[in-house]
Amino acid sequence: MADRDNREWDFYLRTLSNSARDSNAANNPASDPALLQSVKKLYELCKAENSEDLVARVYPQINKLFQRSVASLSESRTTSYGLLLLAILQFCLDFGDLVLHDADPSLRTFFRSCLSREFADPVVAEATLDFLNVNKKKLLTSFPTLLPQFFPLMLKLIAWNGERLEKLFLKVFPGLMSPGSFLPLFPSLVDLPILVVALEKVERSSGSLVGNSIASMQKSSAPEMLLALMDEAYTGSTIGDGGGDSESEDTNAIDVADPLFLDLLKDENDGIAERHLTSPGIVAALQAAINTPRSDRLKYILQMAPRLLDLYFSIALRDVNNSLICALIPLLMSRTGTIFPDKVYSYEVRKRLLEFMLAAFQRSPDFIALLKKPIMDRLAEAYSGQAYDSPEKEELALQLCWAIGEHGGGGPSHKDAARELFESLELLLYESISSSRVGLRQESALSSDNQTSRKSSQSRLLCFVITAIAKLATNHRELLPRARFSLSKVVRSRISDVRVWRRACDYLGLINEPAISSSVLGPSRPSHGQMQKPGTVKWSEGATKMIAHVPFYILGEQEGPPFHEFFFSDILTR
Repeated sequence: MADRDNREWDFYLRTLSNSARDSNAANNPASDPALLQSVKKLYELCKAENSEDLVARVYPQINKLFQRSVASLSESRTTSYGLLLLAILQFCLDFGDLVLHDADPSLRTFFRSCLSREFADPVVAEATLDFLNVNKKKLLTSFPTLLPQFFPLMLKLIAWNGERLEKLFLKVFPGLMSPGSFLPLFPSLVDLPILVVALEKVERSSGSLVGNSIASMQKSSAPEMLLALMDEAYTGSTIGDGGGDSESEDTNAIDVADPLFLDLLKDENDGIAERHLTSPGIVAALQAAINTPRSDRLKYILQMAPRLLDLYFSIALRDVNNSLICALIPLLMSRTGTIFPDKVYSYEVRKRLLEFMLAAFQRSPDFIALLKKPIMDRLAEAYSGQAYDSPEKEELALQLCWAIGEHGGGGPSHKDAARELFESLELLLYESISSSRVGLRQESALSSDNQTSRKSSQSRLLCFVITAIAKLATNHRELLPRARFSLSKVVRSRISDVRVWRRACDYLGLINEPAISSSVLGPSRPSHGQMQKPGTVKWSEGATKMIAHVPFYILGEQEGPPFHEFFFSDILTR
């Protein structure tokens, strides 16, 4: 080591040593900027010299400084320790093997004791993301459970500092996903705007978030007060809203055990907690939140959260195993109707949920058979009338009907599941006909805009159901008799919407002709047991058979009976 470097080395090492004897620096190490500078310079010298002896000499002082800093965290709310601890952690990560230092406890202590208090500090937040990106490879290989365990804390960090740090966070985000965090991470991403609302209200009610750990405040001697503030953050009501006769905030009766807030504001992953977002109280609270003026932070998060979901779903389709994806789909179904009530945000999130669900079914059609129970429950909501009053549930039912038909209820090997799904579709069809939901209406009812819109939604859903029934019967021939009966019942019923009647007529004629039905209604990709490719016709079965009731759209949508006799070979190219 050169003389100049040696003098610098001695100076910075003495600075660390003297800080332990200085009462002010010992009790509040981060208050002395010289300590941070000394740690950085000693790290650079050790890196440049690549000497085990130098590392061994400086390590004891740095380790003691880390312990003193952690001990002082709870006593100092005005001094930031984040930058100092990150500099020490960088030293431990790079030289820990030389001094037999396990960095895992130190890293967890930083997240649990420091970042939980300073995530709202933009300087510490940016430095933390820089640290995680620089050491991403080592963290993922040596400490693979670290980031997944603290993903709720990382989401609080980006929820508060999103506009400045989105690019840095997107680089860290894949590290948050692991088998243990994959499922709990999904609802947290969807509820990111609600987290922003909660954090902002807590800040307005209890002061700056910097230096205060929300998790530790929940365990303080007055948890009722804090949880009341959280309730205020969520419902938009003040603590004094309990009644006009209330003279003291402390005397109000407030539900202090709201599990939603305990789950939203936690720092560590403790599994999936049931979020009762469908209860009337929560629905009202969400509506109250959207009616208040929005901060710039909330506006940005409403744009950023869909981008995070895009990244989450792309990683899921690329890296996550089928078991976890299959477990995620019911969560998607349950959340399509419970999203932060902003029209644009709801549309963007719901669009991504449905696209991922269909992509998962496309990748593994078996999911439809494995998830027949939640699928049938969603269809049950449709024929109970709930879907007609909820556009979100209706759209989900439409997409599920399409997936059931497109993938043959899970494929040729899942005949029992296909039969049960077929029965659900049958029930939906019969309920609609018997209750005259799409039947003839009185003229007065038809004049109502609400009834007209409802009737159009019902007709659209029924068209999807008819298509799914025809496709299921094409893939599972044992269901053909029941499909013919079901479609015939629609044709004979008094259906006022010509689209439904025509769809039933077309598919009834189509499923009676196996030669062409397998081509038109068969799966989009042939299965192992079905060699016929989509868009082809088995000419040995149908090339010489004249079909008078072939759907007219094949003939260029000509109305009325065919104007000449024809063969399939005249219509379709061999």
